Amino acid sequence: MTRVFSDFGLSPEVLKAVIDMGFEEASPIQEQALPLALAGHDLIGQAQTGTGKTAAFGIPLVEQVDLNDAALQGLVLAPTRELAVQVAEELNRIGRYRGVATIPIYGGQDISRQIRALKKRPQIVAGTPGRLLDHIRRRTIRLGNIRTVVLDEADEMLNMGFLEDIELILQELPEKRQTMLFSATMPAAIRRLAGRFMQDPREITIQARELTMPNIEQFYIEVAEQQKFDTLCRLLDMQAPELAIVFGRTKRRVDEVLTALGVRGYAAAGIHGDMTQARRDLVMRKFRSGQVDILVATDVAARGLDIDGVTHVYNFDVPQDPEWYVHRIGRTGRAGASGIAISFVTPREMGYLRQLEYLIRRRLERMPIPTMADAWQKQLKSVAENLLQIAADEHVDNYRGAAAELLACSDSVTLLAAALKMLTREPDLTPVKITAETPVRVKERRGGQARRRDGGYRGDRRHGKQRSRGSRVRSTDRRAPLR
Repeated sequence: MTRVFSDFGLSPEVLKAVIDMGFEEASPIQEQALPLALAGHDLIGQAQTGTGKTAAFGIPLVEQVDLNDAALQGLVLAPTRELAVQVAEELNRIGRYRGVATIPIYGGQDISRQIRALKKRPQIVAGTPGRLLDHIRRRTIRLGNIRTVVLDEADEMLNMGFLEDIELILQELPEKRQTMLFSATMPAAIRRLAGRFMQDPREITIQARELTMPNIEQFYIEVAEQQKFDTLCRLLDMQAPELAIVFGRTKRRVDEVLTALGVRGYAAAGIHGDMTQARRDLVMRKFRSGQVDILVATDVAARGLDIDGVTHVYNFDVPQDPEWYVHRIGRTGRAGASGIAISFVTPREMGYLRQLEYLIRRRLERMPIPTMADAWQKQLKSVAENLLQIAADEHVDNYRGAAAELLACSDSVTLLAAALKMLTREPDLTPVKITAETPVRVKERRGGQARRRDGGYRGDRRHGKQRSRGSRVRSTDRRAPLR
């Protein structure tokens, strides 16, 4: 039987905040993690985004703050600025009645602004490793009173090359502390990190079958690379998503798909790692408010985004790593809502699809490539149904006079046909430029890690992984002493 939050002995202030946030029953990760974390145990949780893990570590983090101590007491390390901001927002909601404040710290924002925020003495900081190191070296963040540290999405921080930064930060923390680590996957490097910096950690794993989200319909379309964009447009016309995210594998792909959607008349915006923080914030505000209904994004830029109302996810490119698939499709079907995820798979990627299905323990349903006729017929049917609905349910008396005047000029069938034509989006074949991407290759799996065919391992630079051009540029000299 699922437990409710009043079962965990929370303070009245935190319980009220949780209820105000709309939480009723604990999710599987919360049900297992809360008793252990509230008891002060070190914790390793294997769970994906969208399973409620922020509250699983955030509630204990807020509960364990000593309100009589003005020092910084809690630290959350996150891979991206977006996730750091989201974690801070959720912790502030959890801590609002208890008087516990959290601020986000990340690169791309004026550091003097962050220093001013730190002078207000927040009890918790959620930040990216590189910028946290900047503050530690400037002594604008002092770690001597940290009671709890959380590594959120540890595998993603590893993939982004943050391992050394994380180790430097953990070395500076008090020995007597609580450490919680959450990760979607558990490669050997994460295990080694836990072995070095955690004390007798308790482990929780949310099984893969719980992560494939049965409320999300999952499809794939086998489609040639050069047919992907027209296929996407037909799907958008047929399905008319309220909010949709289109995932591309590279920043170039995001820019080109975004430009092409604009050329074809769709209201879309894009987000990737090369954009300024101000631009990213503006894009997300427009998407959340519905000013644009299509977001084109890379994995890193969209990692951890928590947006209500996303009805469709389109994987324009399959993800580089199968583990990221669940993160992508988890942008829809949130809070019990239904969602649709469609992946475009080229013929050379069908072996990769089989590996992905094995990972998630679920078969994706094959969907045929929609034709222009399919898209047009689907739209026409939808428009006709809407007209009938309005005629039956809405007040149309104010329009009868104008309708009578039009009928004096033409017959009713012609006028209705004209209305259907005006309201139906006809196929747009305006030429667009989309550069082909190299198909992803099946990865051999050895010892719990994804091994590339060139012999390297994700996230382990000792095996020769080089930083990509889009990776973070360090603003500090990692050889400089922290003290």
